[in-house]
Amino acid sequence: MEIQKFSYDNKIVKNFAYATIIWGITGMVVGLIVALQLAFPEFFNDYLGFSFLSFGRLRPLHTNAVIFAFVGNGIFMGVYYSLQRLLKTRMWSDKLSNLNFWGWQFIILCAVATLPFGITSGKEYAELEWWIDILITLLWVVFGFNMFATIITRRVKHLYVAIWFYIATFVTVAILHIFNSFELPVSFLKSYSWYAGVQDALVQWWYGHNAVAFFLTTPYLGLMYYFVPKAAQRPVYSYRLSIIHFWALIFLYIWAGPHHLLYTSLPDWAQSLGVVFSVMLIAPSWGGMLNGLLTLRGAWDRVRDDVMLKFMVVALTCYGMATFEGPLLSLKNVNMISHFTDWTIAHVHVGGLGWNGMFTFGMLYWLFPKMFRVDLYSKKLANQHFWIATLGIILYAIPMYIAGFFQGLMWRDFNADGTLVNADFLKTVIELRPYYILRSIGGLLFIIGAVMMFYNLIKTAKAGNFLANEEAEAPVLKNTNAKSEKEYWHRAIERKPIQFMIISLIVVGIGGLVEIIPTMIVKSNVPTIASVKPYTPLELEGRDLYIKEGCYNCHSQMIRPLRFETARYGEYSKSGEFVYDHPFQWGSKRTGPDLAREGGLRGNYWHYQHMIRPKDISPGSIMPAYTWMKDNDLDVSLLEKKIRAMQTLGVPYAKGYDKKAMKDLETQALWIATDIVNNLPKEVLKTINKEEEINKLKSKEIVALIAYLQRLGTDIKAKDGQTLTSKN
Repeated sequence: MEIQKFSYDNKIVKNFAYATIIWGITGMVVGLIVALQLAFPEFFNDYLGFSFLSFGRLRPLHTNAVIFAFVGNGIFMGVYYSLQRLLKTRMWSDKLSNLNFWGWQFIILCAVATLPFGITSGKEYAELEWWIDILITLLWVVFGFNMFATIITRRVKHLYVAIWFYIATFVTVAILHIFNSFELPVSFLKSYSWYAGVQDALVQWWYGHNAVAFFLTTPYLGLMYYFVPKAAQRPVYSYRLSIIHFWALIFLYIWAGPHHLLYTSLPDWAQSLGVVFSVMLIAPSWGGMLNGLLTLRGAWDRVRDDVMLKFMVVALTCYGMATFEGPLLSLKNVNMISHFTDWTIAHVHVGGLGWNGMFTFGMLYWLFPKMFRVDLYSKKLANQHFWIATLGIILYAIPMYIAGFFQGLMWRDFNADGTLVNADFLKTVIELRPYYILRSIGGLLFIIGAVMMFYNLIKTAKAGNFLANEEAEAPVLKNTNAKSEKEYWHRAIERKPIQFMIISLIVVGIGGLVEIIPTMIVKSNVPTIASVKPYTPLELEGRDLYIKEGCYNCHSQMIRPLRFETARYGEYSKSGEFVYDHPFQWGSKRTGPDLAREGGLRGNYWHYQHMIRPKDISPGSIMPAYTWMKDNDLDVSLLEKKIRAMQTLGVPYAKGYDKKAMKDLETQALWIATDIVNNLPKEVLKTINKEEEINKLKSKEIVALIAYLQRLGTDIKAKDGQTLTSKN
């Protein structure tokens, strides 16, 4: 038998490892800042009142940094290490590996350079603008091509279970990213989602849920199947359970996105599909968790002594908790309480901190001694990190669970006479402040643990000698398609990676096609409403500012057909109201009240004051002050292009309206500015020149935002206060 010598590329693994640590700590620090903005809003929002540090700007930076910078680099780190060893070959191209690394870091820097400055597409977990989306696509293709070229040149016959998950990750993330990122560019820094309203919501949460499934879960399950058996020095508990786990998971997961949209304007049939498949997800998810934990049977002494395995056990436990809770939250009677509350925040962070965070820490503790050929600098420090991080997760999650329960129950609490007990939304906000403080302490502990790990690993690296090219040898495999005698049926699929990819693509694609295509092409799924008209030019500019400032991070625009919601906010939302919304703005969290019926409830002057000093106008509010909006001139340089873009997307502006839009914008702005100035206190009016003040104010951003807020929900209100009937 011919033996070939070759080497594994550890340099690319080391680069991704350092990037994982650095971006991880960075993303966590940004997360701590936004947590403190809710716990201590007077200091972090007002005394440090820079626009790029406001909650709405930083929250998307935090989510993108943790998901794509921390976890993304962690995925590449683990895949590049395990893939070479599982296939007994070096990566097909070192150049493509390095292009993957440096390109991914460039994309992260693009996010840092855009999101804090309000350059966003306004879709959760997909906020990056169109040209960055294209870069992500290209880099993902580079990664996938290098991976498949390596698989094809392998020196083993069958693909190990971890590689199945890597293949499914590549295929599905590509589909999700491409379809959700269809945008119409207006300029280099501005685009509009190709979809609108209900369709946009379905595509977004099809993407959003499955970004969690196929970016935060499936690649880490693949890594689990490699690193847990390696560290435990035991084979995977059950090969057949691995097969069931893999195929059931990738088939069922893709259907579950609509459970984020229960009781919304999404068609009932799509909501029901989301619920059914979410509940079924318990089986494969727990099958994978148990397969990982049962691999440790007989190796619990190693768990006690090996800090890496401790992190892995907690990670798998958190995965099991999160994947039980996900189906639970998809039940309508539970979702009725949990949706829009901090319960969802707790759920997400059990997965993010517990599953992804702890597993990544475990990988790093395992990889550094291997690559630097030295014992870990301090096992004691690593154990301290483990307990501090675990305590941090507990202090983060439990207060948020309690906060979520309080919110959900307080919102729906009625007096004996049928009136709301907490009609004032701010009562719930005030009650939650202690839990936000505890959450911040938990997050701080988790960061302290990560910094301790960084120190420990740096000292380990300095004490060791890095092995950039790890020598290895393996027999030459001349025919990867040769069938073995008495071969289990699944082995035939494992020998053929391209066919495996195609089958995975079909299995994953079924759910998306069944849910999305009917919503796109069957008109009755989104009935139109005769009175709903396109936004005026000023309202369109105001909506863009609403998105720029990240208002959707705290406010929803979706009143569910539930008594406690209609009693508080008014008539429930109809799908036809959102047909011109590119992108939709339904939101997923109510840190502030729903705004779907905000139009006309309060005067222009109230909104003006509320944006500048919200805590004075609404005592107890934790909303940041948007003082810069009264000083910043409204940028209307793209107005004509925006109108033409909307026409391309099907918004029925009259032909040639782009040339008339500026005049309409100026007329409406003048009216709002005049109304605001006329309502200034008498003592202020005596000290100013009204005409000069109006002329100055009419060109400011705050006037456009007020125009948008005053429009919300007014289209379906008839003169008698009743909603108009739909055309269909």
